[in-house]
Amino acid sequence: MAQNESRQRISINEGWSFYKYDDVSKADRLIYDVRPAVSGSKDYVVADAKPTEAVGVVATETVLKPWILPTANRFIKDPAKRHIRPAGNPGGNFPFVQSNFDESTWEKVTLPHDWAIKGPFQTGWDAEVSGGMGRLPVNGVAWYRKKLDISADDAGKAIFLEIEGAMSYAMVWLNGNLVGGWPYGYNSWQVDLTPYILPGVENQLAIRVDNPNHSARWYPGAGLYRNVWLTKTNRVHVGQYGTFITTKDVSKTSATVNLKVSVDNDLKTTADVEIITQIFALDAKGKKNSKVAATFPNSTIKITAGENAEIESTITLQNPKLWGPFPTQTPHLYIAVTSLSQDDKIIDTYETRFGIRKLEFNSDKGVFVNGEHIYLKGVNQHHDLGALGAAFNVRAAKRQLEILREMGCNAIRMSHNPPAPELLQLTDEMGFLVIDEIFDSWERKKTAHDFHLIFPDWSEPDLRAFIRRDRNCPSIIMWSFGNEVGEQYTAEEGARVAKRLYDIVKEEDTTRPTTLAMNFAKSDMPLPIVPDAIGLNYQGEGIRQEPEFEGTERIRTAPQYDAYHAKFPNKAIYSSETASAFSSRGVYLFPVTEKNSSPTRDGRGGDSKNYQVSSYELYAVDFGSSADRVFGSIDRHPFVAGEFVWTGWDYIGEPTPYYEARSSYTGIIDLAGFKKDRFYLYQSHWRPEFPMAHILPHWNWAERVGEITPVHVFTSGDEAELFLNGNSLGRKKKGQYEYRLRWDDVKYEPGELKVIAYKNGKKWAKSTTKTTADASKLIAFSDRKTILADGKELAFITVKIADTNGLMVPRSNNKIEFSIEGPGEIVATDNGDTANMESFASKEREAFNGLCLVIVRAKPGSTGKIILKANSAGLKETKVLITSK
Repeated sequence: MAQNESRQRISINEGWSFYKYDDVSKADRLIYDVRPAVSGSKDYVVADAKPTEAVGVVATETVLKPWILPTANRFIKDPAKRHIRPAGNPGGNFPFVQSNFDESTWEKVTLPHDWAIKGPFQTGWDAEVSGGMGRLPVNGVAWYRKKLDISADDAGKAIFLEIEGAMSYAMVWLNGNLVGGWPYGYNSWQVDLTPYILPGVENQLAIRVDNPNHSARWYPGAGLYRNVWLTKTNRVHVGQYGTFITTKDVSKTSATVNLKVSVDNDLKTTADVEIITQIFALDAKGKKNSKVAATFPNSTIKITAGENAEIESTITLQNPKLWGPFPTQTPHLYIAVTSLSQDDKIIDTYETRFGIRKLEFNSDKGVFVNGEHIYLKGVNQHHDLGALGAAFNVRAAKRQLEILREMGCNAIRMSHNPPAPELLQLTDEMGFLVIDEIFDSWERKKTAHDFHLIFPDWSEPDLRAFIRRDRNCPSIIMWSFGNEVGEQYTAEEGARVAKRLYDIVKEEDTTRPTTLAMNFAKSDMPLPIVPDAIGLNYQGEGIRQEPEFEGTERIRTAPQYDAYHAKFPNKAIYSSETASAFSSRGVYLFPVTEKNSSPTRDGRGGDSKNYQVSSYELYAVDFGSSADRVFGSIDRHPFVAGEFVWTGWDYIGEPTPYYEARSSYTGIIDLAGFKKDRFYLYQSHWRPEFPMAHILPHWNWAERVGEITPVHVFTSGDEAELFLNGNSLGRKKKGQYEYRLRWDDVKYEPGELKVIAYKNGKKWAKSTTKTTADASKLIAFSDRKTILADGKELAFITVKIADTNGLMVPRSNNKIEFSIEGPGEIVATDNGDTANMESFASKEREAFNGLCLVIVRAKPGSTGKIILKANSAGLKETKVLITSK
């Protein structure tokens, strides 16, 4: 929505004061609801463990839930089920909500803000927050306070507070009045401040956040971790998420565009409103074309006082620019500008970005976009941004997508929660396909304090709000309303829960299929009947099929693609999670398995002493598979629409198989953004027309002279010849369902490995790796030379430890110290080591296998030259120059 005289959307991210109680037991008792006690909770249970029944608990003290529930009313369809706010004003006398409270000792913060990310990390098995949630202090109760300067000219306007994400159980007071709140930390929501606003004076806003321990299986972040806005409108205005644009009969020559507009009348009298909507094309930079592409017919509606009304209209757009996925199509976008008028005066203007595309799902072939078959080359992504934590940053998110796109990825599954809206703006602009997902649990729990506690009250409003916020994004191709839910185990009872949620989705949007991600449910069970598309987590390849798992109590499943296709011949099938393979960048352990996929154990790719996993990229979680095995399984079943790898990037928390670590091992890209060897395996398969070859391992093995040191090659070619110090070790060709070339009998000698890859008999690509000299210097380079002085844009600087020839020394872990000159600051550092417990805020850090990352931003409003210096004892220092504009 653009700024205009009738509607203002103002960022209020700056100028907040923050306080967190040191001890949860000493926090105030302004609680949303009571929660069950936790005793003996273990977060290192197997990731596919069976969810269990909820634990009942009865409140014996005053809770604020009855005052918060009415915030959901807009998203509850049945008026009889909407909530009536009780009398009273809980917390109204609490000091933190008073305008005269002295907050001078509170921390000053800018949003988005993740209070936990700076640490410290908590180590050991007895840590308060253990490995599953990232060993960071996410738990606790905290307050945010901010003064709002409301002009006297705003008298008579409607004023809303929009929060894109608050982790979690957020509750809002204004001028001492409890306004409302929202418990689910991933959803976006708003409250109406209008009844409590005092025009012409400073208004005191206070927000309480309560983030419980044992509430997630991964790092959730903490606090007001996304953007916060103040929206001012006239009393008659387009409602929250008040437009819905759909298209049909789409071709290159024309498309039918349908528009629904929902208008609120917050006046005490009936309002007659004229509505007009114009469509404009957007260019590649998101700038609106000055020429109107199409105009919807004018509509006039009468809206009763205090009510909402909806109009619908349709036009045909000639020669539309279609939205389609990269790289074979272009993600063209449009913007619809809706204006409301009374007495020939514009009273509201609302902008809706959308795309025009034809989406088809074929049960035998998969997904088609604008008539082109698009194989889903997808990854799962959790919401943290590595060393930045959960605090959303557009540049950091775009960097993740850029590196994924380089690999050949064209699809993202938002695991397992609504993303920041700006992330969907990026997927729209960059041409990714998206599965938008909302719930990791329903009525049955995976952790003691997860979403199951609020599911009965909030599943409907959360689901409706989620869809209404995101439904105009062309990148979204499916709605996922559950991941590995416990209701897979409860037969018809679980299917009834699923059907209720399914019906809600279809009431909100019939243009996209629904899906569920299932790791246990089989084709003959009730649950898979419900969704439109079948999402299988690991079941396509089979789960725990090795003989060593015979007799286990864990899930053990034969490959399921054929069974599902036979049972549901009219439903598209895809793998919502594949692989869950492990590796630590730059770590290679011996011996190397002869199989194409192996569980991870000491002596089989694992090192439980140092919490590392071999990067030969053959090792996986017990219920998962290597990339090689997944490729073969899907290629044998061409009706499968594609896959979503677990995961694209490493993420904080859930550090299977070593829960004394801090972050995951499953990423194709490590937490710092450095590519693991697996990146090149996926690139070789997903970008077959891109000439590339990649050798592993590195070739610095002084202690292995004369010992067998297998060499593997990933290439988009079909054969390759390997050379060691100029001597051919043979030319090999990929067999059917083979995705790497292996020379498993190479005896190590220092020098140079070289591979020449061929395709269709012709030279295709080549690569070399060399034994390096000792480390002698640091080399640094930034992903951008110029950044904006807005305090938001970031530069990601890679520092590598190199020899005199500039080659990275692959096993070097020297400590590096960082300093900065000029109008910039170091935001965070990282090295991608899942076992490293140095604070992300530290300005010194050991490299991990030759690499380290520094994240820099410019100070807001300060321009000039920023110089980052990196120093390490015994090594030549390096500098990087960045200009702030």
